[in-house]
Amino acid sequence: MRSIAVFCGSRAGKNDTYKEGAIKLGNLLAEQKIKLIYGGSSIGLMGAIAQTVHENGGEVIGIIPQILVKKEISNEGLTDLRVVNSMHERKAMMYELSDGFIALPGGIGTLEEFAEVITWNAIGEHKKPCGLLNIDNYYDPFIKLADHMVQQGFMSQEIRDLILLEDDPAKLLSKFNLEPN
Repeated sequence: MRSIAVFCGSRAGKNDTYKEGAIKLGNLLAEQKIKLIYGGSSIGLMGAIAQTVHENGGEVIGIIPQILVKKEISNEGLTDLRVVNSMHERKAMMYELSDGFIALPGGIGTLEEFAEVITWNAIGEHKKPCGLLNIDNYYDPFIKLADHMVQQGFMSQEIRDLILLEDDPAKLLSKFNLEPN
């Protein structure tokens, strides 16, 4: 089964469109039989996408470090919930289990996770697609910064081009070119 790791907030944010976008992506993953790999929380955007995939018959694997089990309220109603020892172990397992990566709106942790998969792609650690679901233009400032990095000579255009960007989940997934089941 194909699988996508989704990085996103354990908060819902101030704009309802963020949760609506997470639900729309969750419905699409379930419909296309793409397994969701995510951070294991039952709250925020993480909870919204996991619940949507699960309720629509999709497979969901949550991976949460022990330190966050109570803070982020681990999601016990998943296909598979894995409790690991550290954030590093969580990310490594998410990367290993996934065929691609999507970041929804989130905080510094979401940004760090996405930046790491782009970095790993850039150095040849993997060749998995990496995309931002730009709900309500959330990632416009990040893209502006990435373009500035290219203009200032700190990042190549080839690395910048690894960042797939769409505001529609179906369009973003179509860029992933995942093999059908």
